[in-house]
Amino acid sequence: MEDLTQTTQTGPTSDERNLGMLSHLLGIFTGFVGALILWLIKKDEGGFVTEEAKEALNFQITMAIALFASVMLKVILIGMLIMPLLFLANFVLCIIAAISASKGESYRYPLTLRLVR
Repeated sequence: MEDLTQTTQTGPTSDERNLGMLSHLLGIFTGFVGALILWLIKKDEGGFVTEEAKEALNFQITMAIALFASVMLKVILIGMLIMPLLFLANFVLCIIAAISASKGESYRYPLTLRLVR
């Protein structure tokens, strides 16, 4: 008869899920800086936290580029329309990614440049 007291964990631990969630939520408040710091700390360990921090970092870099472009487009007034949409998209997608990471699932942001590999 099998010993049912031993459990095998196949997904990320609770701490890994929390750090993965934090890497996404930091993007709302710190832009790419929070995800960059977390990725630099955890990049040698590999695993769930590294992948989530890298994904958050790539997304925040993409958002920074898009915000820069919208600032440049303010000259022709289209930037005034794009900038609030970018802030809203950043907020909503970071929340969705954080919820996904808290469940231990990887999240890939749409339309993101994969600059950090």
